[in-house]
Amino acid sequence: MIQQIEWQVTPSCEGMTLKDFLRSKKVSASLRAAVKRNGGFLSEGRLILPYEKVTAGQRITMPLPEEPPVGVTPQNLPLRIVYESEQVMVLEKPAGMTIHPTMGFSEGTLANAFCGEMKRRGEVRPFRPMNRLDRETSGLVVCAMNTYAAAWLHKQTEKIYYAVVHGVPHPAKGDWNMPIRRCEDSIIKRCCAEDGKPSLTHYRVLYEEADGRCALVECRLETGRTHQIRVHASFFGYPLCGDDLYGAPSGAMQRVALHCGQVAFCEPVTEQAIVVKSPLPEDIRLLLLGFGAKESALIPDFGKALL
Repeated sequence: MIQQIEWQVTPSCEGMTLKDFLRSKKVSASLRAAVKRNGGFLSEGRLILPYEKVTAGQRITMPLPEEPPVGVTPQNLPLRIVYESEQVMVLEKPAGMTIHPTMGFSEGTLANAFCGEMKRRGEVRPFRPMNRLDRETSGLVVCAMNTYAAAWLHKQTEKIYYAVVHGVPHPAKGDWNMPIRRCEDSIIKRCCAEDGKPSLTHYRVLYEEADGRCALVECRLETGRTHQIRVHASFFGYPLCGDDLYGAPSGAMQRVALHCGQVAFCEPVTEQAIVVKSPLPEDIRLLLLGFGAKESALIPDFGKALL
C-alpha cells in the first residue's frame, strides 16, 4: 500500500505556490524530487505543478516513495509503545538493550523488536530513531514512521534526561559547557577537551540527599555528543552512579543511572504539540530509596511522584 501525506491548506498559506507551501511544511528538495519521479503531487486527485498557487481549504496529497528494504531481522520481542500516530511512534527502551544491531549485539535490539512489530502488522517500515540511547540508558526513543516524518522531526525533538549523580551539583541550576572529543587511547570513551566539538548540557537539581551523597538531576541537551551527560557530569565532579567508564562504579546500581524521561515534538502533519513522559524505572527508584529519598518527593513539572 502506498503511504501518503495529506494537508489541507490553511488561510495563512493562501496564494502560496505549491513549492513554497511544501517548503513551509519542511518537505526537502530531495523528497520533492523523489515524489516528482514517482508521479508528482496531487490536489483533489489531479496533478498539481510546483508553481501553481494553492487556495485555502484545498487538499494537497504527497504520495511517499517506496520504502527501502528493512535490512534488520524482524524478531518477536517485547516492545513497549507509549505513543503512536500515523507519523510517529515513541518506544520505551529498557536498560541493557541496544538501539541498533552491532558486532556484539546482532539480535535482541530495539530495531529487531520494531521490525518484528511491523512484520506482525504486515507493514514494511525501516527503523528510524530520532534519538539514540546508550545500551545501559533506559527511556524514551522517538521513531519516525516515514521519510517525511524523519525530516520533520530531525533536530526538533526535545529530550529530558534524569540522572542520579554522586555529590550535589553547585549551583543547583546551570550549564555544563565544555567541548567533547574522543579520547586518543579509546574508540569508546569520550573526554572534555578544548579541541573537541562544542557541547552544552543544561542541568537542574531536582532532589538532593541531606548528607550530599547524591542528587537527582534533570538534564537537557543543546548538543548530542556521544556520552555527553556522562562526560560532562564526570568532568565537573559529579559522575553518574553506576558509571564504570567515567569513574563511579556503584554496587547498588548495575548500570548507568540515566533515564530519558520526557520527549517533546510537534506532529509532522497536524503540527500538534506532543509531550510524552516515562516514570523513573524500578532500579533508579530503588537506588534513590537506598540513598534515603522519600516516597513523597516530587519531580517539578513531571506531573507525578518521583518514586
